[in-house]
This record gives sequence, C-alpha cells and structure tokens, in this order.
Amino acid sequence: MSSQPIRSPVRILGIDPGLRRTGWGVIEVEGNRLVYVGCGSVEPPDDLPLSSRLLAIHDGLAAVLGDFRPLEAAVEQTFVNKDGVATLKLGQARGVAMLAPAMFGISVAEYAPNQVKKTVVGAGHADKNQIMVMLKILLPKAEPKSADAADALAVAVTHAHHRGSAALRLKVAGL
Repeated sequence: MSSQPIRSPVRILGIDPGLRRTGWGVIEVEGNRLVYVGCGSVEPPDDLPLSSRLLAIHDGLAAVLGDFRPLEAAVEQTFVNKDGVATLKLGQARGVAMLAPAMFGISVAEYAPNQVKKTVVGAGHADKNQIMVMLKILLPKAEPKSADAADALAVAVTHAHHRGSAALRLKVAGL
C-alpha cells in the first residue's frame, strides 16, 4: 500500500502595482482549494517626491512580506497607455513591486491584466465589479477595502491557477 505525499499549503502574494496605491493580497493554495489570508494596499502620500513614494511602496511591501511570509509572488504587468511619462512611472512602481519579494528570495511571476481577468472571471475584458463578484465566490472571507487590494487578490488567484506552468517556464529558461 502506498500513501499519497502530504502537501502543505503554498502561500502566495499577489501585487497590483501603482504609485498612489499598490494593492497586495495573500492567499494559500492547497491542491484546488484557495484560502483567503489577507489583503490591503500601500498608499504613500501624493505630495512625496517620486523616490520617496517608491521607497514607501518598498517598505510597505517588505512589511507585508515579513508579516505573511509567502513562498511565491505574482505581479500584474503594466499596460502601455497614451501617456508615456505615466507609463514609465508606473513601470518604476512595478519594478519596486518585483524587487521587494526578490529581496526575500521569493520567485516572482508576471501576468497580463487580461490573463488575470480571464482566469478569475472567464472574460479578458471584465470590469472591476465582475472581479469583486467572482472573488466573493472564490474567497468568501475576503473583504477587500479597495479595488487595488481586490486586483492583487485576483493576481494571486491567477498565479495559484497557473503556477505549474510558470515554474515550468522558469525551469526551461534555466532560472
């Protein structure tokens, strides 16, 4: 008689980067089961210079990483909009969002906004309300106080569903 190996839950941090609000959401996944752990946002004051806002985002995410100790992380990719300066600034916030988990030795996966929406809602052009409705079904105990926190939970859920293929891509790339 052979017994199945005991799988322990994997804690995942999802991050929705932004200069005004960087959302974060933590879930645990065990097989197909998803469990809500926590969520919130890092909100640096708008009147701070860019470098100080980026530092505040880093410090806030470092505190989340220290408190929740995730094993894996995922970040939403930046979409390019018509304002190049705004896109570059958002890219800097995204860089900080990827750096913080990497400094804790945690691998970071990336997902396009449409992939997150398609994974959580089933349609790549879902709106924020549809994401909230599906999160209530997938994570009944979650009560995100902002759209950014909800989006971060959606990123974490997306990673939970695609983490096997993300690990395979890293392995093939030799990382």
